[in-house]
Amino acid sequence: MRQELVHDTLIDSLRTSTKELRKTLLTMIHAAQSGHPGGSLSASEIVATLYFHELRIKPEDPRWPDRDRFVLSKGHVCPVLYSALALRGYFPYETIYTLRQEGSMLQGHPDMKRCPGIDISTGSLGQGLSTAVGMAIAGKRDGKEYRVFCLVGDGETQEGQIWEALQTASKYKLDNLVVIIDNNNIQNDDTCSVVMPLGDLEAKLNAFGLWTHVIDGHDLVQITSVFDRIRNNDSGLPVAIVAKTVKGKGVSFMEDITAWHGQAPNDEEFARAMAEIEGESR
Repeated sequence: MRQELVHDTLIDSLRTSTKELRKTLLTMIHAAQSGHPGGSLSASEIVATLYFHELRIKPEDPRWPDRDRFVLSKGHVCPVLYSALALRGYFPYETIYTLRQEGSMLQGHPDMKRCPGIDISTGSLGQGLSTAVGMAIAGKRDGKEYRVFCLVGDGETQEGQIWEALQTASKYKLDNLVVIIDNNNIQNDDTCSVVMPLGDLEAKLNAFGLWTHVIDGHDLVQITSVFDRIRNNDSGLPVAIVAKTVKGKGVSFMEDITAWHGQAPNDEEFARAMAEIEGESR
């Protein structure tokens, strides 16, 4: 009973953190009148679980050598990552209002030289996973216990470099690597199914030698459960998580709409979105 209570408390806490992430990322995109809300919203539960529960990190010491690493391979959805960093205290919360401004630490893609808490600069799609593989190899060779988590977009898996990186991860038995695919089926121009069908991602990942799990990427119970399962990975294999998500999740008029991949809400849309996230209307 006590264990169930602890788990219920965790889920409630992560639900609150997810709501705060969504509110913060929309606030910064609205203030900037620029950014990518759709994929940021679809990844909110995953990022909330990582930054408020799973990752071994020290916000007061962003370069702590033994920290877990996080690579946002789909770097354009940095608002969700910046929101997590702000809420965890990596930098003052008010900094969110400088998104995409000249000289700001919060650029349109993550910049490790400007922003504390960014482990690698990303933005050129397809390349982030390769850097994550390199980090995992370094951890193995240095005898470190840290893990490397990499969030990849499903449209990004159309890049050949993603699959080369997965082959490398399998060859070197990188059981300290966790690849999470945000499978929302929408990319910049259309659905992934129209642009380039992905086929059976689970079967592909298994064939490439990964220990693969498919979950509902908005179900915090499923997310925490899969992280519990893989935490002490004795499979000898890198881990892949296919997270089935909805682009624009949490805002009804953004959900599953391609146009919200990279469009900022106007004042009226922002007010409506914030009200929905708060549960005032839906």
